Amino acid sequence: MERIKIQLPLTKEAARSLKAGDFCYLNGPMYVARDAAHARMYACLEKGEPLPVPVKGETVYYMGPSPAKEGQVIGSAGPTTSSRMDRYTPALIKEGMIGMVGKGRRSDEVKEAMKEYGAVYFAAIGGAGALLSKCIKACKIKAYGDLGAEALRRIEVQDFPVVVAIDTDGNDVYDMAVL
Repeated sequence: MERIKIQLPLTKEAARSLKAGDFCYLNGPMYVARDAAHARMYACLEKGEPLPVPVKGETVYYMGPSPAKEGQVIGSAGPTTSSRMDRYTPALIKEGMIGMVGKGRRSDEVKEAMKEYGAVYFAAIGGAGALLSKCIKACKIKAYGDLGAEALRRIEVQDFPVVVAIDTDGNDVYDMAVL
């Protein structure tokens, strides 16, 4: 199986070249946000206010890390169930967000926005947060620090393992799986 190395931030061309089921390693910067941060970003968009960080061309990892131990960049960093962000995701994709990392299925509305705007959804390995944290080389809170673990962060990843769960054509590994 081919392992595709991807340099972040993603380009539209790179996103469109990926196919559901591709195994990839992400390298570079991405944002981290969970439910509460997404709700605040969505509220900004509804009010016509600027987002606290630019999302155009960016990838967002749905994760809330545990506290870092001494000498660590970040604590356990496993993915959060992505469907919890589905209510906010189409608006962020419309703003230019091109990649998402999480776990689990996505709504039809998210898939339609992905196809329309050329976004891709990566699945990370649930239950492997301690191992995934070793791929995170830097972490900084960028907004909403009052949210603690759910603060909006910018991380730098190296060889972060993911699978393309939904590609820009809407092909979905969860639909393709034999149950």
